[in-house]
Amino acid sequence: MAISMAFSDEQKMLADMIYKWGVNWLDPQMEHHDEVDEMPKDFFKETGKLGINGLCIDEKYGGAGQGYTEVLIGTLEIGRISNALSMTWGAHLCLCVDNIKRNANEDIKQRFLPGLCDGTDIGCLGITEPNAGSDAMAMRTTAKLDGDSYIVNGSKIFITNAPVGQVLLFYVKTNPELGPKGMSALVTRIDPAPEGYSCNKIKKFGMRTSPTGELGFNDMRVPKENLVGELNKGVAILTGGLTTERITLSGCALGSAKAALDLSAKYSKERVQFGKPIAEQGQIQYKLANMYCRYETGRMLAFNAAAFVDSLTDKRGGKGTDLDMMAAASLLYCGEIGTQNCLDGIQIHGGYGYCLEYAINRHFRDSKLWEIGAGTSEVRRMIIARELLRKY
Repeated sequence: MAISMAFSDEQKMLADMIYKWGVNWLDPQMEHHDEVDEMPKDFFKETGKLGINGLCIDEKYGGAGQGYTEVLIGTLEIGRISNALSMTWGAHLCLCVDNIKRNANEDIKQRFLPGLCDGTDIGCLGITEPNAGSDAMAMRTTAKLDGDSYIVNGSKIFITNAPVGQVLLFYVKTNPELGPKGMSALVTRIDPAPEGYSCNKIKKFGMRTSPTGELGFNDMRVPKENLVGELNKGVAILTGGLTTERITLSGCALGSAKAALDLSAKYSKERVQFGKPIAEQGQIQYKLANMYCRYETGRMLAFNAAAFVDSLTDKRGGKGTDLDMMAAASLLYCGEIGTQNCLDGIQIHGGYGYCLEYAINRHFRDSKLWEIGAGTSEVRRMIIARELLRKY
């Protein structure tokens, strides 16, 4: 019996539309924007025209009403051109917009979702702090209710989209004495910057076209009606969102894994050494074969996880769920094979692969993040082992 991983006609059209747009509009700009360390100015306006900024958001808020399989298609196809901008788009949609859709009240949805879906606003999510990375529950940012608003003090770091964003969903301790059980989620506008808010752009080795910020909160006020979900129940929002984040952002790494294969196969047929194309050399063929197998295996793992979460009524995941294990496995494998494919691609390109103007170099620098971001490879292995041992 054959098991089909084929897309529907609609999913094929979505993938084709996004990739063709990436080739025609995005690709010609990438070398320049990577060099100057900036996001293309109209990136979100363009993705807004494509109708994908709210791909998994209900149509009544301006979204497309699709599932996480379609979001994974989006991150993969954008990632074939730019891993970094795939992450920027995915962080906007999966980390910020989708969490608002799933957890906020109707008033917040009506105020924030339409602009986030049409390209007017860019969203970002604030979890990580200078002393709370993998151990997110150790965050120290606090919010104290004062009249009709929360007063926020603390900091966040490595926040994707913050330097260019307008809407920030972030986590705070509203009852620090309770530890993780005293965590809440807030949403606020950061453009124009509210009093007491600061954002410094971080310079990075890779992901240079995806702006990343270090945030500071010094008595910043957030209206109390901007509480997302219940007071002191933010940990469920945080952990529930990590599963869909890890699954859909696997597409960023898969995009670079596919790009590395495509670029390397093309280059190996064009590059002549010792009187013949290097594609005829066994060692090159060995690398290309491995790159293909890694990509196809990662693709099956990620899309299986996306299809699984789309089949669920309760999509929160978290400790004690198969979804948590599948999400961790998806990003663990795709992140590591993305880096390995790019390393093999650089080796195939030889000295040219070490030059910044060759796209394989950019894909490698971008790919390395996926062994670190959204939970390190080590943390993902801990999650997988925890769930395996629970089963046995």
